[in-house]
Amino acid sequence: MTYALDVRVLAGLEPIASFKPAKLRELLDYCHIEAVPQGHDPFKSHGLQGQSVYLVNGELELVYEDGNKVVVSAQSEWAKHPLGKRQPYIVSATALRESQLLRIDDELLDRMVTFDQFSQTSLAGEPRMSAGHKDHPDASASIKRLLNSSMFSAENLRNGPLAHLPMANISALLQRIEAIAVWEGDIIIREGDEGDYYYMIDSGRAQVTRRVGGVDMHLADLKAGDVFGEEALVSGAKRNATVTMKSNGMLLRLERQDFLALMQEPLLRKLSYEQAMQAVAQGAVWLDVRHPPEYRYDKLPGAINVPLNEIRNSIGVLNRSRKYITYCQSGRRSAAAAFILAQAGYDVQVLDGGLWSVPKTAQQQIS
Repeated sequence: MTYALDVRVLAGLEPIASFKPAKLRELLDYCHIEAVPQGHDPFKSHGLQGQSVYLVNGELELVYEDGNKVVVSAQSEWAKHPLGKRQPYIVSATALRESQLLRIDDELLDRMVTFDQFSQTSLAGEPRMSAGHKDHPDASASIKRLLNSSMFSAENLRNGPLAHLPMANISALLQRIEAIAVWEGDIIIREGDEGDYYYMIDSGRAQVTRRVGGVDMHLADLKAGDVFGEEALVSGAKRNATVTMKSNGMLLRLERQDFLALMQEPLLRKLSYEQAMQAVAQGAVWLDVRHPPEYRYDKLPGAINVPLNEIRNSIGVLNRSRKYITYCQSGRRSAAAAFILAQAGYDVQVLDGGLWSVPKTAQQQIS
């Protein structure tokens, strides 16, 4: 028997029932249906840990650690809630007839539910609108849809810039974020300027260029959901490129101090050289983000080289199942690289202090 999962099924489950239809449709992509034959224990080989599990079709007999047995039908009130979230805990289960379970990652569901509650209370407030941009015809509509923008999509809450942030930080972010209406041709950041804001594209398109030999060299195209401006904020360096709007649109931005406090700090995980060496011994990979001549001169043993200016191009190429430790000379460039990779969902840490932190007794190992 094939069980058809749609938003009507999700809308009958708690706490998912509070989601708006668009969020329910997003969540569908992260739900997994498991068929359970009659007489089988669905939790014997695949337990409940780390997942919210719902009985959406059929009937189960649950055995709890205190010895009590309960029969749960998919039509019962009990089945509207995740199994195994109440004490005493379930130790085994038996399908009394062919049944289907719905499994959802606990972390993703919790983040989506928490954000959904934020968006429905005064905690979220209304995002600030930049002075001088209020006359844009789409500004009011964009503000109203901000909390449902791509920035807060299920994919971003799972793998994007917000995936590793504490929910308390997201709450504060919602109060401090600023929406800016922009037009085609607007220069958002200029190469050589000081870093002042971190940007996220809600709508519209932009291009990234860098001045080389008196000519503007095209580096990348940006679209809704993309972020930019973090490198200068994390490294403390000047802007290394210019970003120009290629269409009208709406940007979300955070001031430098808010970005550093709410986004950088939770994502940047620093290791001492001794801790990093232990991680490498357990399978982590050194990621040298300096220029190739620097890398060839004094790289760490086993390191691979992805220069900071190429780090975005490595997303999707680097193995997501590996752990990486970024390093450079001082730690500034590697911090920027680690932040970019962490936003993209990689397990990445930073060598605190860079190669300058390597003890003299270990420096002979660098070749």
